[in-house]
Amino acid sequence: MVKLWKNNAVLWLFCAGIILFGIFTNFFLSPLMNDIFTNGCITLVMVLGLQLFMGNSGILNWSYMGFVAIGAFISGICSMPVNLKEQALPAMYPFLQQINLPFPVAVLVGIAVAVLFAGIISWPLMRLSDSAGVITQFALLIVMNVILLQWEQVTNGPRTFTMGAMKTTNLWIAMFAGIAVLIFVYFFRETTLGLKLRASREDRYATLACGINIVAVRYQSFLISAGLGALSGSLWSHYILSFTAKTFYMTEFFMILAMIIIGGSKTVTGVVSGCIIVTIVRKSLQQVEIGLQMTGMTEITLAIVMIVFLIWRPNGIFGVKEPQIFNNPSDFKIKEQYEKTN
Repeated sequence: MVKLWKNNAVLWLFCAGIILFGIFTNFFLSPLMNDIFTNGCITLVMVLGLQLFMGNSGILNWSYMGFVAIGAFISGICSMPVNLKEQALPAMYPFLQQINLPFPVAVLVGIAVAVLFAGIISWPLMRLSDSAGVITQFALLIVMNVILLQWEQVTNGPRTFTMGAMKTTNLWIAMFAGIAVLIFVYFFRETTLGLKLRASREDRYATLACGINIVAVRYQSFLISAGLGALSGSLWSHYILSFTAKTFYMTEFFMILAMIIIGGSKTVTGVVSGCIIVTIVRKSLQQVEIGLQMTGMTEITLAIVMIVFLIWRPNGIFGVKEPQIFNNPSDFKIKEQYEKTN
C-alpha cells in the first residue's frame, strides 16, 4: 500500500490539488473562476481520453472529436424533457422525442452508442499505421461531422441544438469525473493492455514477433478512448447547453492537441500539465481579444508554441517517463547493471 502511494505520488498530488482548488473555487472565488474550473475539468476528461489511445499507440486519432460529439448529442437527446424537444427540435424523429431519461442514465447511453459505433467501424482502421492511419482517421472525422451536421432529425442539422436553461453538469460532477478519469488513464498505462499498446508504439515488428495481436490491442484501446470521449461530450453538452456539430470539430480538437503536444503525449502528467497551461493561456488571451476587439490571437499564439515545442521539445515538457518524487531503488539497480555491462 505504501509502495502504491510512493510510486504514484505525483498522481495523488494532482488529485489533491484539483480537489482543494475546486473547493476553494466553489466557496471563495467568483462565478467566472467557477466556470473556468468546471470547463477545465471537462476538458481534462476530453484530453485524457485522447491521450489514452494517441499517447500509447503513437497514432493521431483525428476521429476522436466525432465520438465526443456522439456522446454530447445522444445524452442530450435522452435527458431533454419531452415538451422541450417537441418545441425546440420539431424535426426530430417522434420516437426520440418521447425519450426522457435521468442524467446519469443518459450519459451511459451516450457512451454506449459511441462505443458501439466505434466498434463497428474501427476494426479495419486499426490495421493501418503511420501516415495511412492518420489520414484515415482524419477522413473519418470529416464523414462523422458531415453526417452530424446534416442529420436534422437527430442533431437539428446546422442549427443550434438547445437543451434548455438548466445546467446539469456542475463543478462537483466535472471535478470528480476529471479525477476518476485521471486515475483510470494513469494506471491504464501499466495494465497488460496498456503495456502491449505502448510496445506496439515503440517497435511494431518486435511486438508482432512476441505474438501480440496489435490490431486487437489497438481496437480495444480505441473503444475505451471513444467511451471516454463520449463521457466528456456528455458532460460538456449538459454544461454549455447550446451547441452544433461544428462545436466538435477542428477548433476544439486543435486546443486539446495543443495540450498534448505542449505537455507531452507519452505521459499522463504531461497531458494534465498541458491542459492546465493551455486553459490558462486560452482564457487569458480570450480576455485580451475582447479588450482589443480582435479574434484569432489565441489560435495563432498556440500554433506558434506548438511549432516551437515540436522543433525543440518534441516529447513535451515531461518527456517520455512519468516523473517520480520518491526514487525507486530498482531504477538504480538497473542503471548499475547497465553501466557494468557497458
